[in-house]
Amino acid sequence: MSVTGGKYMAFVKGQELGCEAIQVFVRNVRSWSTKPLEQEDIDDFVKKKDELKNEIWPVISHNSYLINLASIDDEKLEKSYNAMLDELIKVDQLGIEYENMHPGVIPISDKKEISKKEALIQIAYQLNKLIDETKDSKVTILLETTAGQGKGLGNKFHHFKTIFNNIKNKDRIGICFDTAHSFAAGYDFSSKQKYNEMWDEFDETIGLKYLFAFHLNDTDKELGSRVDRHTHIGQGKIGKEPFGFFINDDRFENHPGILETPKGKDIREDIMNITILKSLRK
Repeated sequence: MSVTGGKYMAFVKGQELGCEAIQVFVRNVRSWSTKPLEQEDIDDFVKKKDELKNEIWPVISHNSYLINLASIDDEKLEKSYNAMLDELIKVDQLGIEYENMHPGVIPISDKKEISKKEALIQIAYQLNKLIDETKDSKVTILLETTAGQGKGLGNKFHHFKTIFNNIKNKDRIGICFDTAHSFAAGYDFSSKQKYNEMWDEFDETIGLKYLFAFHLNDTDKELGSRVDRHTHIGQGKIGKEPFGFFINDDRFENHPGILETPKGKDIREDIMNITILKSLRK
């Protein structure tokens, strides 16, 4: 949801669409530094959030696209850490429950090399510092499953296991499962049997207790393509039927599902996708 006109407008627009949960950006996602939140903006957001708590819950914030806690460049890593800290402070001020982030990307460098395992442990180290520095916060950091495009991390369940094994306070960490990304990463949930097998693997590797949210997106790309391209529900390679497996899984009854499908100038596409997902409910 757009926050144009004030961050509280995300709730106004979400209510118009009949949303049960929403995702927002709390800062400029393409800039390293942003201004502190104005108290009026905080108050308006919190007030509207309280008003609609029985209609729209929870709220997820998506972090900046620039942040990379796997960076091997000291300056970029420091900027990433500070930007993520700023995100967590703002999210806490707004009373938002979840902060979503992509785990990170291994940069290509002629001067320094880092293995996947080293990168994953570095991400955990940075997250530990962030959690310690925001120790009074109740915000849960959600690591999002990715397509694994390029040197991206998070396309395999065992990546998260490595990170979680090195996290000290596991009460502040979780997973957001992105359907488009995970399908592109090679996880096949096209049939009910394959869907169940995937969650068995997830539970064995990470643990279902760490799954808190979903990004429900179809994809233009084939299974295992490792390319991140979102499209409308039922119009991509996943197809409409598999989304019903997620929607009707009793284990995830209270897990938020967020659409990140293409948007036009109006809300027509959002209405279409929400209608399709709700039609799959049994």
